[in-house]
Amino acid sequence: MKKESWQQRINLIFALFFILMTILGYRLYQKQITEHSSYRAMAENQYIIKKDVQAARGQIYASDMFPLATNLREYQVMATPRNIKNKQETADKLSVLIGKDSKEIFQAINNDKYYIPALKKGLSKQDGQKIADLKLRGITMVPEITRTYPSSELASQILGFVDAEGNGHYGIEGYYNKELKGIGGEIEDSRDWRGEFFGIKNNQRPRDGSSVILTINPDIQYEAESVLKDSVEKYEADSGSVVIMDPKSGKILAMANFPTFDPNNFNKVAKEELGVFNNTTVSGAWEPGSIFKPLIMAAAIDQGKVEPETEGNFASSVVVDNYKIKTSTGQAYGRETMTQVLENSDNVAMVWLSDLLGKETMSKYIQKFGFGRKTGVELDGENPGNLADYKKWSNSQKATISFGQGITVTPLQITSAIASIANGGRLMQPYIVDQTIDPNGNKNIHEPKEVSNVISADAAKKVTGMLISVVEKGHGKKAGVPGYKVAGKTGTAQIPKPGGGYYPDRHVGSFAGFAPADDPKFVMLVRLDNPKSVEWAESSAAPAFGEIAQWLLNYMRVQPTEK
Repeated sequence: MKKESWQQRINLIFALFFILMTILGYRLYQKQITEHSSYRAMAENQYIIKKDVQAARGQIYASDMFPLATNLREYQVMATPRNIKNKQETADKLSVLIGKDSKEIFQAINNDKYYIPALKKGLSKQDGQKIADLKLRGITMVPEITRTYPSSELASQILGFVDAEGNGHYGIEGYYNKELKGIGGEIEDSRDWRGEFFGIKNNQRPRDGSSVILTINPDIQYEAESVLKDSVEKYEADSGSVVIMDPKSGKILAMANFPTFDPNNFNKVAKEELGVFNNTTVSGAWEPGSIFKPLIMAAAIDQGKVEPETEGNFASSVVVDNYKIKTSTGQAYGRETMTQVLENSDNVAMVWLSDLLGKETMSKYIQKFGFGRKTGVELDGENPGNLADYKKWSNSQKATISFGQGITVTPLQITSAIASIANGGRLMQPYIVDQTIDPNGNKNIHEPKEVSNVISADAAKKVTGMLISVVEKGHGKKAGVPGYKVAGKTGTAQIPKPGGGYYPDRHVGSFAGFAPADDPKFVMLVRLDNPKSVEWAESSAAPAFGEIAQWLLNYMRVQPTEK
């Protein structure tokens, strides 16, 4: 072989070796320097595991600090199959304590996985401790916080519920979800080559949620729900609602709905019945009918258009825009005072009253009473109702609105408006949260807030006297309580058809009022949707109002007054 040929081969080998070393050097640089962080993360993932730490959700209390929504600390049985040496023995011992067949447990842990779903959830502290005392290798007790509602269905639509991910829905749970939920923490655990944990690397503590104290009185809430349930069943209504409020402060003392549900088992509610989650006292807008009449009467008196003794002569019907409006009974009441107009619930007289006020003035007062907008109560799903721009009203619309048809309102809105009459003409902001308390004990107290002075104190006093007369002489007799002055008004409203017009055989019965009339301790609305065994509200909503009112006056220890 020639010397030159041999030298060329050596040079080629050195060149190839140089190229190979350059490539290897570059790859080594790439792995150790440019890709260091990603490989380090991959390595850490093999021996470091991050665990979320759940924050304790804030509690919800009634006004007397009775817990309506609280937390239950339970335990999950977690297994790391890779660390379990005697799997059959472990399965046999766990079977007795968690109530599962040992074969089922053995099948779940008979592998070398680091993680499998919890073998059991919802164990009490006592049962969890029994398992922990066994000191089974590869078996860990993990605490979990479960939302619970001690009184089951009581105030369920006020409260709402919390889903499996810890998020609140509906009611207070939904409205205050962020404050109640708090902020979760995180723990980083290190584990050895066998997969066993040996130390906490980082611990970010959770921030627990704030607690909420409601204005709801649990005794009053229970009574309202009980009477409402009995009334819905007795009068064969589709549903119903009750609102009870302190007219002087705006505090809501009770909000009842029927049917109701158990928030502990919200997921068992049938798909076609999910509407039961809605709090109809704030979401269920309807055409209120005659309980709206005192508000229009109050506007007319406040404007100086009429007095309670003002008389008029009214027929059985009146034609407006070629639309015939009749009295509810079809009879002519003839000469009436304005007080008798409310006693008889005369639609024709109310049309006359709307003409005296005019569209703009009438609309102004309706808005001042709080209609056409949300009250701002601290609950999810509030409906503002519907009040059309008065500039678009026809004469017939103005006429029908005067007796509560052609406008939609919520039970809370009408309760709040009637409360302004009971409160000397002053409209208060309705509120259901008395205070919130953060994890450090700092309180945010909600003070009563006056929204506006709707009518004069003199006008309010006059309308109150008229409403007393409605209960004593008119259609509200069954709402009365012996020994007390009760002020209020019935309403039997037609239910509109989706395509226009009204159903001839369906109605909503309601009664709105307050007591004692000379120094009101509460204002209340009772609404029964489509009762089938009675025709008029004086035979359904009024007696339900009277039953609750009598209980309230006794409960509040209000002394009877001679009439």
